[in-house]
Amino acid sequence: MAEQNNVAEEKKRKTSVGEFANQVRAEAKKIVWPTWEETYRTGIFVFIFMLILSLFFLGIDSVFGLIVRSAIGLLQ
Repeated sequence: MAEQNNVAEEKKRKTSVGEFANQVRAEAKKIVWPTWEETYRTGIFVFIFMLILSLFFLGIDSVFGLIVRSAIGLLQ
């Protein structure tokens, strides 16, 4: 058990602020940003999909509203 703690402590060594900053810069250089065309196409896709889903949920909500109004009408 004590041997496992020593191994865990070795793996958890603390990094200095400078080393951390260098690691962050190295990781940031790996980022591949999308092109303007990819961003534009994705935005158009999201907008179209949002319209389709909003119409779908409008239809579902209208159908359930009709069912509830009919059920309430039967109770009166």
